[in-house]
Amino acid sequence: MKSENKYIGDETFGKMLEHYKCPTPLDIVRLRFAGAVCSPNLELRPSDVISSFWPQGQAPRLETKDEADLFFKFFMGLWDEVFENVKLNRIRLPKQNPADLKFWCEARFNEIEWGYVEGFWGGKQDLKIPAYLAEMIDSLSDLAGVYRSLEKKLDNSENSDEIIQTLEHTDKMVEKSMAFIIENSVLPRIESLTRVVH
Repeated sequence: MKSENKYIGDETFGKMLEHYKCPTPLDIVRLRFAGAVCSPNLELRPSDVISSFWPQGQAPRLETKDEADLFFKFFMGLWDEVFENVKLNRIRLPKQNPADLKFWCEARFNEIEWGYVEGFWGGKQDLKIPAYLAEMIDSLSDLAGVYRSLEKKLDNSENSDEIIQTLEHTDKMVEKSMAFIIENSVLPRIESLTRVVH
């Protein structure tokens, strides 16, 4: 089923987030959508996830019906693109610049913890999920913690070549964990999830 919401592209979407004073960067938005698509919380709606990008009570005021339609259409364009990538089991971490290792560590922690993991729980920490799935999500939080400890090592001016290698390895582990979750928990029920896309 082809979505009628076309993604407007990273640059334009980034400008839209800026226009609406959204404090959540695009990479986190994208990964929180991915986590939400993978979430076993079937009550979670895209609109709930969208409002989570602003602090409580600070979501933008949409003046007209046309503005609201466009606002949600743009977000749903990205949601539908992420949904397709989940369906193809092609969720990847955004590329990072090895020249700025501190940013790499910081961005990764936020993308995984505040992006994918937050989206997966969808505001419900008490979801009943199979033990293997709970372990996988916990391991993603542990991997997010690895980026935090690597950041501290950078502050102590430790060997940056070694840190780059560890970062690359950790990135691969994160992507493997997300792929495992999608393959075992999401793809078997993907057809029933299409209803939450629109």
